Parts: sequence; structure tokens; C-alpha cells
Amino acid sequence: MASGLASDLFRIKTLERLNADAEAGDNKLERHLGPWSLIGLGIGAVIGAGLFSLTGIAAAEHAGPAVVISFAIAAIGCAFAGMCYSELAGMIPVAGSAYTYAYATMGEFIAWIIGWDLVLEYAVGAATVSVSWSRYVTRFLQDTLGVTLPGSLVHSPFETYQLADGTMAHGLVNLPAIFIIVAASALLMVGIRESARVNGAVVLVKIAVVLIVIGVGLFYIKAQNYDPFLPPNTGTFGEYGWSGVMRAAGVVFFAYVGFDAVSTAAQEAKNPQRNMMIGILGSLFICTILYIAFAGVLTGLVHYDAMKGDAAPVNTAIAQTPFPWLKGLVTFGVICGFSTVILVLLLGQSRVFYTMSQDRLLPGFFSAIHPKWKTPYRSNLFFMVFTSALGGFLPISQLGHMTSIGTLLAFILVCIGVVILRRTQPDAPRAYRTPLVPLVPILGVVSCAAMMVSLDGETWLRLIIWLAIGLVIYFAWSRRHSRIGREEGDRATTAM
Repeated sequence: MASGLASDLFRIKTLERLNADAEAGDNKLERHLGPWSLIGLGIGAVIGAGLFSLTGIAAAEHAGPAVVISFAIAAIGCAFAGMCYSELAGMIPVAGSAYTYAYATMGEFIAWIIGWDLVLEYAVGAATVSVSWSRYVTRFLQDTLGVTLPGSLVHSPFETYQLADGTMAHGLVNLPAIFIIVAASALLMVGIRESARVNGAVVLVKIAVVLIVIGVGLFYIKAQNYDPFLPPNTGTFGEYGWSGVMRAAGVVFFAYVGFDAVSTAAQEAKNPQRNMMIGILGSLFICTILYIAFAGVLTGLVHYDAMKGDAAPVNTAIAQTPFPWLKGLVTFGVICGFSTVILVLLLGQSRVFYTMSQDRLLPGFFSAIHPKWKTPYRSNLFFMVFTSALGGFLPISQLGHMTSIGTLLAFILVCIGVVILRRTQPDAPRAYRTPLVPLVPILGVVSCAAMMVSLDGETWLRLIIWLAIGLVIYFAWSRRHSRIGREEGDRATTAM
């Protein structure tokens, strides 16, 4: 009995089976995405408000102007995982990302865990970002157009806001958060080509905003603000010095989270063996250059000490220039950044559910493809309702760390998957090969594990509870309905 259970839990879906299923029948996704569309998806997921908020926090509290080194270190850590993602995405050009890779290397049970975990990264992440999007849009409408939305319609029932007479009141629903989730989901249902075009246009806008801020700020940098470039350590680990640089790297690491969502679109990529690597590593490279340049300008405009405790350090920096309109431009850039982050996270979530549904670890309802749009519209519709409910009615912003821990766990399993496939299928064709295996995957595992350990106990507790719920669903329903499990059972019955 125990050996049978073990064989069920660790049954593997072969590479040949994965690729054959992806191209079989009419119920499949269509390949429309070229390399630039994939790079756009990566940039759309990565560049959000983290660029404008984490930079000032990391500089003021940990690294000073040396925060540019912290961004570089964090990028190297992401690159380890990015190279592993690129190898597997080229070998297995199938929707599902880390879930699919785990199924091919570590078996069904681990695949279920990572698939369930990706709900944290994508669905909860999109809901969290929708709440922040709502706040920025509300502020932008008030500051630029003089339009003030009712407080009851921009706060969840669990949040309070101040009325004109000074009294406090509870909100009813966060309507802007619901609006952006519904709009992004509707766009994803209409088609991946249309979604990629809109994402690409918005990505160009937000890159332009970042470049304008960098370009204008360069002319108002004060050299004395870089002195000292690496402030001496205060005697406390993580407060300046090299320990501060490393602590800041851990802080800004989360500004890079999201590039892995590119891999969920592998089944919709043209020439995925070549283009997935370009999309993943290309978007990571571009974002790293923008982050380092932005951090350099920000710390040159304002001395890092002045940003300590500052809730809006970028606005403080912009005040050093004679262009007050830059403040509104930055807010607009943040709104654009959040919009594409939500779009790409919802894209990733729907593709993971589509793939898990095809494997019958989830009901077949989620793998239905719309006859005209060629998208998993039911999966999009489900998460439109689920995610908008989270963003509209819960104080979901406090769950932001759950997105980070889910991402890091996915990174670790992908790095391990590369090592396993190099041993079990060394001759399988690889359009891109991760260099220095197993060293690079091991470094990826170690760096991501270190980031996970640094997260607080409440985040770990929420992860454990979430995974426990997933285990109940797996053993109560998914294991018995598994497509591969049923096929193996049929073959065993026939053989008898």
C-alpha cells in the first residue's frame, strides 16, 4: 500500500507526453507571441511601484548610494533562476511554468504543491497590486483633475477612512480595485495577441516615464550626495557597510519578482525554443539597467539620510528639480506599472490552472478554450471573480509577503528541476543550456532559500496553512482524478 502511494505521488509526466499534449486536438492555445512580446510581458510584470518605493527605503536604511550595487547583486540572484527557467521553458514549451517543470522532474505531488503555491504568487499578488493601483488612481484623480471619489467606494469593509468632520467610517467596497481586475481579465479573455499589444503599449509608456525621470534628474545631481558612496557600518548588521548592501539586496530582490510569469506563456510563443530564453533573460537585463540607473539618479538628487522615514522619497527627489509636473508623471508611471503587473499575473494564473485542469488535478471546467478567442476563458472568468473579490472586500495588502514566498519556492524547485533533467535526460535537445550546472542551480537554490529564511514568521505560517489546504484538496479529489493516474490504472487493469 505504502509503495503504491509513493508511486502515485511521484509519477512523472514525460517530456514527450508534455509536448504531445500541448499540440493535440482543437482544445489548445495558439502561438502568437514573438520575442519582443515576451520581453514586454517580462517588463510588464517586473517594473511596478517597487522601482519608486523600494529604492529609497533600501538606500536610506541599509546601503546609501551603494544601493546600486544591491540592485546588481539582486539581479545576479534572479539571473540564476532566470537561466534555469530559460532552459526548461525551451525544453518544455508548455503552459504552466514551474508546475509543468516539476511534473516532468519531481512528480505529481510536488507539481501539485508548486501549482497550488503559484496561486499565492499570481492571484494573491494581483489582488494586492489592485489595492495599491486603487490608491494611486484615487490620488492621481484628486491631484490632477480635482475629482474625489467617495471614501466608502475606495476602501474595503475592513478598512477605515476619515470623514470631512474628522470622524472615522468603514468602507463598503474598493471599486477601483475591482475595476482593474475585471478590465484586465476581460482583455485576457478576448485574446493573447490583443493582451500582448496592450501590455506592450503600456510598457512603452512606463519605460518612457522612467527614462524621463532619469534624463531630467541627471542634470540636477549633486556630487556631494554620493559622499560617502558606501557609508560605514553603524555597528549593527544590515545598517550600512557591506552587510547593509547585502541586506538592501534582499529588500530590492522583490522588485524583480514577476519575470518568471513569462514562462507561463510558453505554449503561446512562436519558436519557444529560442524566444523563451530571449523573453526571460532579455526582460531581466532591461529591468536591471533601469533599476540601477534610477537608483543612481535618486541618490544623487537627495542625500540618503534625507530619505530616512520619507514615505515618498521619489517625490522628495523630484522636488530638487524645477519641474513639479514630474510628480504627476511619476504617479502616472506607477499606475501604468501596476496595470501591466496585474495583467501579466492574471495571465500566468489562468495558464497554470488551464494546465492543471488538462491533467485533471483540477476540474476540466478550467481547461475549456473559447472557440473564437482561443483563450482559457473560464479560468480567466473564475479568477476575475475570485481576485476582484479579494481586492474589493479584503485588506489584501497585508498579504503581500505571501507573493514573495510563493515566488521564491517556485524558483527553488525550477533550479532543482534543471539538475534532475540533466541527470535523467542528458541527451534531450536543449535550445539553451544553463551554464556551470550544477553550480548555477545550486547558487539559485541557496540565494532563494536565504531570502525565504529572512521573511517573518507570520508569512511562513500563512504559507503552511495555504499548503495544508492544498494537500486536503489533492488527497480528497485531485489524486483520484489525475489523468495520468487513471491511464496507469487502466493499463494495469488491461494487463491483468
